[in-house]
Amino acid sequence: MKSQDETLEDWCRALLQAFELEDVEVDVDEVLALAGVAAHSVVRPAAPLTTFIAGFAAGMASGSGQAPDSVSMQAAMGVARALAMDYAAADSAEAAPQPDSGPAVSSGNPGA
Repeated sequence: MKSQDETLEDWCRALLQAFELEDVEVDVDEVLALAGVAAHSVVRPAAPLTTFIAGFAAGMASGSGQAPDSVSMQAAMGVARALAMDYAAADSAEAAPQPDSGPAVSSGNPGA
């Protein structure tokens, strides 16, 4: 029986072949790490969505000649990872209790 890593490598090769992308190198561990960041920083379903959009962005950059495949992939995954981590930080900041500013002080003027 194949290990999970062997199965993923085989599956990756099969997908690349089906899309006629045999010359593209995919760092499966890096893609899975990005999926993990998205799943834990946003919500679990963000994992496949994030990796799909990052891959699409990398493909657009490579296809338009902006950068070679490896550079496009690293840049897209870096942007997605940073955004997911920023999303989690912003979400945590919103959920954190705000410091109490103390009791309201009246000016003594009922109309103020």
